[in-house]
Amino acid sequence: MDDLSVFLAVFTENSFRMAAKKLGLSPSTVSEKITALESSLGVPLFIRTTRSVTPTEAGRTLAGRIAPLLNEMRSVLNDVASSQQEVRGVLKLNVTGAVMVDILQPMLGRFLTHHPLLHVELMVDDRLVDATSAGCDAGIRYGEHLAKDMIAVPIGPREQRLALAASPSYLAAHDSLLHPADLLEHDCIRMKYSSGALVPWEFERGAEVVRVNPPARLTIGVNGASAAIDLARDSHGIIATFENWLQPHFETGALLPVLPEWWFSFGGPWLYFPSRFMSAPLRAFVDFIKEENANPLV
Repeated sequence: MDDLSVFLAVFTENSFRMAAKKLGLSPSTVSEKITALESSLGVPLFIRTTRSVTPTEAGRTLAGRIAPLLNEMRSVLNDVASSQQEVRGVLKLNVTGAVMVDILQPMLGRFLTHHPLLHVELMVDDRLVDATSAGCDAGIRYGEHLAKDMIAVPIGPREQRLALAASPSYLAAHDSLLHPADLLEHDCIRMKYSSGALVPWEFERGAEVVRVNPPARLTIGVNGASAAIDLARDSHGIIATFENWLQPHFETGALLPVLPEWWFSFGGPWLYFPSRFMSAPLRAFVDFIKEENANPLV
């Protein structure tokens, strides 16, 4: 079973080194376990080169079959360790970094206080990986990225907006903006997913929807969003990101709203999981979220 868990980590990370880091093992130990598993099965599970690790067809089949089984086994163990009065075990969540800034963090604090015997493990990843295949109980994603066969529970604000902002000194030194198309003539700070795709800049006013793709003066991975905001505060360009991330800087005056009448609204995040997996820790978290939704903090 340990070897299978190591195999899933390598499959998820596409890297022996990253899997070893995640598991707290040495890369050589991970390699030895995969070699032993391949030897016992009589088939190669990965194609290894000096630059990449790619699963074979047998490897993809094995991952698809055993990931749900290992998750269910962990759910059973968590349930056995828990009682109606005390919830024990580990809750593993695969989450997008967008919820880590100001949505999930305070919520988790309250949840852990409510369940002191629980442990929570967060896998923060902007890639659209399958949470179950990644060995997690559930994932947190935005609605457009949810699989059809998943149970989804709303978590956090039900509506968010893509907001534009720049520092007062930047706006004072550059031409004013009247339309999103004017962004093409400005210095822009763009953010990029780990896939290499830029976060799209889409705006709306009434029935009019405009998507612009301005050249980036600065490009930063989505996990460096806080640095991108700091660069905007330092007058290096216009940034487009979550309004709730920018609001504290609007309040201090370090950033000013840009084209607020064009800000694009979209649905908030969801906790999602397959119906057949409902461990005691996950059930406790779902109940907690529903209670939070029914009684939002003022």
